Amino acid sequence: MKLSFDRLVMILLLVVVGVYIGKYFYTKPQFVNGQKALDFSATTIGNQQFKLSDLRGSYVLLDFWGSWCGPCRMENPNWVAFNSRYAGKKLKKADGIHLVSVAIEQNEDNWKQAILYDGLTWPYQIMDKTSSLKFFNAPIATLYKVRAIPSNYLISPQGMIIGVNVHPDEVEKIIGQ
Repeated sequence: MKLSFDRLVMILLLVVVGVYIGKYFYTKPQFVNGQKALDFSATTIGNQQFKLSDLRGSYVLLDFWGSWCGPCRMENPNWVAFNSRYAGKKLKKADGIHLVSVAIEQNEDNWKQAILYDGLTWPYQIMDKTSSLKFFNAPIATLYKVRAIPSNYLISPQGMIIGVNVHPDEVEKIIGQ
């Protein structure tokens, strides 16, 4: 049976659309507004023990990124500017806001260099060591089902997710400042 050119183009188009739809659902954040943020413990770049639940009472921006990720690095200056406006500032509905950067990495030196180069001065810098940048099999990334970066979650002072993949301007509106 011979396929016509039009039929072949239609099949190819359906395959391409199917791949893009599949990729969208695969990389889409798995947590949504109103869900409880999952607690985790880690060690920060300053060798301090960190536990997400210790930040209750404050807003938390949980940001997944990588030193090797171009879009992540392009987004970092926005978070640096945001942090300079809000670091240590008491908010109307919370004790403050904390940025928690979780870098999905294989190489610690590259991670530390990126932090210095990008000026990420907040204390909660965490390296989530992975053996596969393709599948993001690092512990925290796995917990949050991160499959694409940059990804972030804005967490309320009560520990609930109230924003997914938000920009600093959106965060300012949400926190009411």
